Amino acid sequence: RIARKAESLEALGDALAAFDGCTLKATATKLCFYRGAPTARLMLIGEAPGREEDLEGKPFVGRAGQLLDKMLKAIDLTEADVHIANVVYWRPPGNRTPTPQETLACRPFLERQIELVRPQFIVALGGSAAKEVLGVSDGIMRLRGKWRDIKIGNITVPALATLHPAYLLRTPDAKQKAWLDLLAIKARLDG
Repeated sequence: RIARKAESLEALGDALAAFDGCTLKATATKLCFYRGAPTARLMLIGEAPGREEDLEGKPFVGRAGQLLDKMLKAIDLTEADVHIANVVYWRPPGNRTPTPQETLACRPFLERQIELVRPQFIVALGGSAAKEVLGVSDGIMRLRGKWRDIKIGNITVPALATLHPAYLLRTPDAKQKAWLDLLAIKARLDG
C-alpha cells in the first residue's frame, strides 16, 4: 500500500526512507534508492548496495559501479541515459546476499519504481538480481543473454540478465560474455 500510493519517484523515495519493514535498514548507513535519470529507456537492477554505496547513498558507485559505467560507455550510454537500482535498498551486513524475506519486503517498492521509471528495457545484473527480477531459479550462466518479457504491475518489459560487474572484476575471462550481452542491449536500444 505504501509503495502504491507514491505518484512520483520523489514520493517513493520518501516512502522508502520512512519504511521500517526491511530489517536491513537497521544495520545500513544510508538508503540507496537509485542513480541516473529519473526516467530512462534502460533500467539496470543489481542485487544490493555494497560498502561504498552504503556510505554514498547511491547504487553502483564502488569498483563494480566504475566498471559498469565503462561498460555503458562502450555502448554509448552514460549515467544520464539509464536508471540504476537494486532489488534491496539497504546494504546487507558483510555484503551477504539478501534473504528472500528482505527482497520480498522491498519488492513492492521495486515494482512501483519500475512503473514510475517506465523503462523500455530492464537489465538484471548478476544471478541474485536475475532470479528476483525474472522470477526464476536458474543460475546466471543459463539466464544471461536471453531476452524475456516480464510483467511488472500494469506494464510488460523485455528483460535481459547479464553478469554482475563485481563478478567480472574477479573473473576477467567472463568479460567476453558480458560484451555479447552489451551488444544485445545496444541492438535493442538502437531498434
